[in-house]
Amino acid sequence: MARNNLHALLWSEWTEPKTVYPNGIHGKIAEFLSEQGFTTTLADMQEKEQGLDEKRLQKADVLFWFGHKKHDDVKDEYVHRVVWHVTEEGMGFIPLHSSHLCRPFRKLMGTACTFPTWQETAGEERIEVLAPDHPIAEGVEDFSLPQTEMYGEPFDVPEPGSVVFHSRWKTGEEFRSGCCWTCGKGKIFYFRPGHETYPIFMNRTVQRILTNAAHWAVKEK
Repeated sequence: MARNNLHALLWSEWTEPKTVYPNGIHGKIAEFLSEQGFTTTLADMQEKEQGLDEKRLQKADVLFWFGHKKHDDVKDEYVHRVVWHVTEEGMGFIPLHSSHLCRPFRKLMGTACTFPTWQETAGEERIEVLAPDHPIAEGVEDFSLPQTEMYGEPFDVPEPGSVVFHSRWKTGEEFRSGCCWTCGKGKIFYFRPGHETYPIFMNRTVQRILTNAAHWAVKEK
């Protein structure tokens, strides 16, 4: 059963186009999480301590992260701070799309988190639910996104504890698009769809997935 009084910290480097996401991808996610009862806080790397101050992280039950162009600009001390809160405090961590290269995720995975091929305009993405009994898949059936960026396997990450979603494109490429791990005390869910120039986070199924993921990943109390 989902807990009440949950706090989600939504972080972005804030390079996503305002023509698509006027309040940022983090702002859009905060909007629908708030509708589901979460207390939300927005943060970005232009703020003091790059939006990753101890007070915010201590309050956060789960941290959503969107990075794209400025992964290496996140300072070591804040990377270590995020990793510590995941592994030692049990804060959930949900990196989105191009955040596979964000420094906290790479540190937690211990691998390069890269893949050999991608295509920015790849057409329809068909997403299959591989683990229908997983809490993140609750209320979700196979679905399609009409236009996405494609990533192609192999994805250089440790073997996930669960692969909840799997994507296919007409190009023949496939990708593990919804993967779960446990690192120390914390739960991690990587969700691949979400290119910043496409309105992926307006999709109601995507919103359901991320809301489920937030509930699944929150720190235990």
